[in-house]
Amino acid sequence: MIDKIKEHIAEVEKFTTESKEAVESFRIKYLGKKGLLNDFFAEFKNVPNEQKKEFGQTINKLKKTAEEKVNTLKSALDNTTAETGIYGDLTRPGEATNIGARHPISIVKNQIIDIFSRIGFNVSEGPEIEDDWHNFTALNLPEYHPARDMQDTFFVQTNPDILLRTHTSSVQVRYMENNKPPIRTISPGRVYRNEAISARSHCFFHQIEGLYIDKNVSFADLKQTLQFFTTELFGKSKIRLRPSYFPFTEPSAEVDVYWGLETEADYRITKGTGWLEIGGCGMVDPNVLKNCGIDAEEYSGFAFGVGIDRIAMLLYQITDIRLLSENDVRFLEQFKSAL
Repeated sequence: MIDKIKEHIAEVEKFTTESKEAVESFRIKYLGKKGLLNDFFAEFKNVPNEQKKEFGQTINKLKKTAEEKVNTLKSALDNTTAETGIYGDLTRPGEATNIGARHPISIVKNQIIDIFSRIGFNVSEGPEIEDDWHNFTALNLPEYHPARDMQDTFFVQTNPDILLRTHTSSVQVRYMENNKPPIRTISPGRVYRNEAISARSHCFFHQIEGLYIDKNVSFADLKQTLQFFTTELFGKSKIRLRPSYFPFTEPSAEVDVYWGLETEADYRITKGTGWLEIGGCGMVDPNVLKNCGIDAEEYSGFAFGVGIDRIAMLLYQITDIRLLSENDVRFLEQFKSAL
């Protein structure tokens, strides 16, 4: 009988499982009310007196070994269950990552930057909170100049010399002050105007302005650059330049691209003319070059500017400019497939 108990001790020591049900069955087999241990204890009265001590010690060893085995297996299985609860089933298939959407302003801005980078333009940036010199005076708009009224400005009340920039031309001034010709740069960024907010206008919007300064730069160079830009961005190569006025360029022009009259939307967008205004341009005024420390006798150049918001609205048929700044997820999700 003692040998039989020792065999069970060896069996208990070897037992292992990863199932809670198997552990419970094992416990009932040895430690339950009708388990083997109770059977062995019942046999104690039939054991000869000289074997009772050894028999009792062996039974106790079996009991202790079985209890330790049950506790060890239960503890191991409880830890495994806790890890599964934290990390989930590590064998299950992975879930697809929810990819965010690009903002239409970012899409169009990156497209424009890519187009001009192909013809040698770099990107320059500057502060949105600007001083009067860089935003107005250096651009041939001295104090009390009537053309300042063309741009309704947000001034900082505590310091009338500080304002929110009304155009990214201020970046071009800073670039000319710190770099010698030849200069070929574009300046994208957010600008601010004190205007009423509606479906067609906002108090802040995005511009991208270009500047090219070198020897013997002509208006023909400007037109060719704009021709390349409109062809690459819109796929439309027909443009026209209408005489206009900007204080920092002379001569100046508005840039129109022929959009066409193929659909009802074309008639609505172009007001039935087929032509669409996309920005302004002109030859840099010599006074601007002088203000930035560039010899106007040796160098000349051109500048141009387009509204990123306006172009985005055209390309994606967006009818309300406010949608571009309201961060409506339903609106932004439409641009997930855009590059």
